[in-house]
Amino acid sequence: MRVFKTKSFARFANKAIIDDSALCRAVRNAERGLIAADLGGGVIKQRIARGGQGKSGGFRTLIVFRAGARSFFVHGFAKNDRDNIEIDELAALKKLAAELLAYDDRAIARAMASGVLVEVTFDEKAIP
Repeated sequence: MRVFKTKSFARFANKAIIDDSALCRAVRNAERGLIAADLGGGVIKQRIARGGQGKSGGFRTLIVFRAGARSFFVHGFAKNDRDNIEIDELAALKKLAAELLAYDDRAIARAMASGVLVEVTFDEKAIP
């Protein structure tokens, strides 16, 4: 499973101090069926704990997800900043999901070279 984050999500994660291992744990949980919410169209919502706190007061991430293939972190927000996303935002995310899930290896390489996507790196042994 390859895991990516968009440039805008990478900025959010850096500002919120969310490391790549936390992102990988969220994807690993999704692969095991532990999904906070399936929003349809390949978009899921996963909770990520804030440093020193639990998941309930932490961050919400929206992930374009296809089990066993690829995952793309596309949006994140703190629970105390907003409750959820709007219907029009979800429609746009589903369009983006269809686009991202159709990428082949060449398209991903181009997106990474241009800085639009960043691959999430992690140590397989360190992630439960």
